[in-house]
Amino acid sequence: MRENRRSKLSVLAGASGLALSAVTAAPALADDVPESPREVEMAADVKVVEGIAPALGPAAGPAAAAEAATASDTCLGSTAAYGSSGCFQHNADIVWAGDTKKDGMSAAVGVYTDYGRAEEVCVNNLGVNTWAGCDKDYRESGNVRLRVLRYDGDTGKFYQPEAWSGWVPVDGKY
Repeated sequence: MRENRRSKLSVLAGASGLALSAVTAAPALADDVPESPREVEMAADVKVVEGIAPALGPAAGPAAAAEAATASDTCLGSTAAYGSSGCFQHNADIVWAGDTKKDGMSAAVGVYTDYGRAEEVCVNNLGVNTWAGCDKDYRESGNVRLRVLRYDGDTGKFYQPEAWSGWVPVDGKY
């Protein structure tokens, strides 16, 4: 009887510990409002590029571009954090930044390569519910990784919450 009680207490204690760790260690969701923005350190030489509105209209973005083209135009590495979304359209080497929150900041998508190219950040300063694209030329044999965060154009500073994609092949072939 004593062993049975100990087993039950052990299971209960383990479940309680697991529940507490899930509550305290859960990452911020894309719609969670941050308590206050925390500045993110970026390399001093990071190049900030202003994205341009897509040709299909100011709110079109990657979904409309892919819909108007073929399946090979799929936007890969889709990543989102509070107020920002981003992805990479491999056949045109376009980095897309989507602004999803009206908070006075812009969506920003940092692009990193696995072959040493300097980091660049595509910024969408077109306003909430818009997409902006930055057309770049990446090495076809390389991979890119996206970092989605918020950007304050008045101060030139970047803010959390942020999210990272996995490595995305530039040629689109996994």
